[in-house]
Amino acid sequence: QVRMVESGGGWVQAGGSLRLSCVVSGSINSYNTMGWYRQAPGKQRELVARITYGGSTNYADSVKGRFTISRDNAKNTVYLEMNSLKLEDTAVYYCNKWLLAGLAPGTSWGQGTQVTVSS
Repeated sequence: QVRMVESGGGWVQAGGSLRLSCVVSGSINSYNTMGWYRQAPGKQRELVARITYGGSTNYADSVKGRFTISRDNAKNTVYLEMNSLKLEDTAVYYCNKWLLAGLAPGTSWGQGTQVTVSS
């Protein structure tokens, strides 16, 4: 079973930066598209950014121009570089595969990594 382990979160002041990492225990190559998701308290989990095997990227409007997703297929790792962080970026961040049809309700998730942005 493929497992994801996210890391790199922490506390940062508004305007600061963080770099998240997600190591996939199985072969990341089995997933054409990987995504970073986040879930803020009281809100549904949302897609932040996604990247195809070949490196094509797509971002949510709320993070466009501030976040950069990348992947190293040889290291089975996906990254999320976050700059100019805002209070509203506070959430638990997860990585997982991305599917056009969406992820099934029983999809397995990692523990996530907490990002807290303060003023």
